[in-house]
Amino acid sequence: MNDLTFLMRMVLAAIVVTGLSLLMGYAGQASLGHGAFVAAGALTVALGTTRMGLPPLAVLLAAPFVAGAFALVVGPPLLRLRGHYLAFGTLALLLIVQTAMSAFDALGGAFGISGIPPFGVGNSIFVGQLPYVYLALGCLGLVLVLTHRIVHSRFGRGVRAFAGSETAAGSAGVPVMRSKVAIFAISGMYAGLAGALSAFFTPYVSSDSFPAVESFTYVIMAVVGGLGTVWGGVAGAVLVSTLLQVLNTVSSQPGLPPTTGPIMQYATYGALLVLALLFMPRGVVPTLDGAFDRLAARRRAGEPA
Repeated sequence: MNDLTFLMRMVLAAIVVTGLSLLMGYAGQASLGHGAFVAAGALTVALGTTRMGLPPLAVLLAAPFVAGAFALVVGPPLLRLRGHYLAFGTLALLLIVQTAMSAFDALGGAFGISGIPPFGVGNSIFVGQLPYVYLALGCLGLVLVLTHRIVHSRFGRGVRAFAGSETAAGSAGVPVMRSKVAIFAISGMYAGLAGALSAFFTPYVSSDSFPAVESFTYVIMAVVGGLGTVWGGVAGAVLVSTLLQVLNTVSSQPGLPPTTGPIMQYATYGALLVLALLFMPRGVVPTLDGAFDRLAARRRAGEPA
């Protein structure tokens, strides 16, 4: 994997994990199957460009809304579940999407969908990988700004309220189920945007493009970075992606068995979760914020009156 491919995958993961952190951290809803919405965005690009002949810009703009609409449809029944039941329900959704993609030729079938044209606007076509990285970084910036506005809006305050107590939030007038579905759809839109960008970057989409382990990785990134923070998804994506890249480099050294990479990856996932829960239960970003606040308080206390 070259440096630009690694950077692109890391930025795309940050977009997905920002939405997942919004869902899990602020709304208190678990998801192990966010790859289903990544797949919805990628399929929108693949089908829109190769089967319908739509312009790349049009399908890129449409992909988040298609993924969000998909989340709006499946959200009401799924979000009636709680805790680990909801987590496994979203995982089942991902498995259903994968099965449908491999079973129906209209969704790619056994061979997937190839021949996705490069992204472009008018006569300007992206050449090489660097323009996609810039586009993804721009989309990540937009996602972070939007997330900040959502969190600090009246709607965001209602979401944080029902994350603490649905009964109390409902008594205060917060439409709990409607807010749950809305935040689920917004999170799905972020994932759909990442899926659309990945389909242009790697012009091939199949059921194997969205393994369940990738959705698990998103959760680990969110937990490590810090649930319920705007920047936690970015921090988690950078840290975990960098660590996995180092492990891939080490495991590809000559003389090591081919099973070294997967074993090291799964062992690292377990170690990361244990260490995060033991030493940084709130995640990297909240822990650092707390440390800086305590340092600033000590400096203020030491200042002369």
